[in-house]
Amino acid sequence: MFTPKYPTPDTAPPPAAPMPAPAANTPVASAPAPVPVPQTPARPTVQLTPGTVVALVGGGTAVVLVVGAVLVSLLLAVAITGVSVALVAVVLRLLLKDLHNR
Repeated sequence: MFTPKYPTPDTAPPPAAPMPAPAANTPVASAPAPVPVPQTPARPTVQLTPGTVVALVGGGTAVVLVVGAVLVSLLLAVAITGVSVALVAVVLRLLLKDLHNR
C-alpha cells in the first residue's frame, strides 16, 4: 500500500544522446531563426461594470448572511442542549436524594 509505483520501462522517455563537439577547423552552421508566434491572450479579459459589481457585492452579502445564520443556529442548538442536560441532571439529583432520604 505504501510502496511507490514506478512507471514501466516502456513508458519512460528515451535517454538523450550527447551531441559530439565540432572540430576546431570546421565551420559551424547557424540555426535558422525562430518563426515569431502571434501573441494570443491566455484567457479573456473580464470587464467589471457597475451592475456586475453590485451583483458580486449582493451575492457575497447573501453568502455571509446565510453562513452566519447557520452558525448562529448551530450555537443556539448546542446551548439549548446544554441547558436541558443540566436541568435533567438537577432533577435526577433531587430524585435520588429524595429516594435516599426515605
